[in-house]
Amino acid sequence: MKLYYSPGACSLSPHIVLLEAGLPHTLEKVDLKTKKTEKGTDYLTINSKGSVPALQLDDGRLLTEGPAVVQYLADLKPESGLAPPQGSFERYRLMEILNYITAELHKGYGPLFNPGISADWKAAVLANLDKKFQWLTDYFGNKPYLLGDVFTVADAYLFTVLRWSSRVGVDLAKYHVLTGYLARVGQRPEVQAALKAEGLIQ
Repeated sequence: MKLYYSPGACSLSPHIVLLEAGLPHTLEKVDLKTKKTEKGTDYLTINSKGSVPALQLDDGRLLTEGPAVVQYLADLKPESGLAPPQGSFERYRLMEILNYITAELHKGYGPLFNPGISADWKAAVLANLDKKFQWLTDYFGNKPYLLGDVFTVADAYLFTVLRWSSRVGVDLAKYHVLTGYLARVGQRPEVQAALKAEGLIQ
């Protein structure tokens, strides 16, 4: 399998999952501005959406959209525990939180990457995110991970999105549950390996 990624983008989530599951893979970096891969390929010929992640299977099939990709990877290695069994209520709970992350948080951060964002617009975006952070804080309660005691693909995704805070001026300091979570997940060996491979840490 090959994962097309951009350092620190939402493709970090399946990158972490690949390592957590111990699945053999290769990586190819994508410049999202030029839409060229590190090998000089026009990325739009691979994924016409122009976004990452894209997972190319050994038979040539392509899967895109992070929440779908990470569940596919988890199901390739069910013994990893990265996703509850298909058909179980807990699996639908995983889908629920993955949808929340993608629709409310991932998209919520989007405008902050726009250099032309106005002060008023930014203030509105930050106020909206503040509500999401409070909900997440309550949702976690005393749980170490989103679904309880076990790290799942949802944690790989939430970690990836929350990491964007420092890049776009979002202050999480008052959310001790979230800052503690980021630190805890960030110390996992496979997470460290993914961050190093993408050049995000030394």
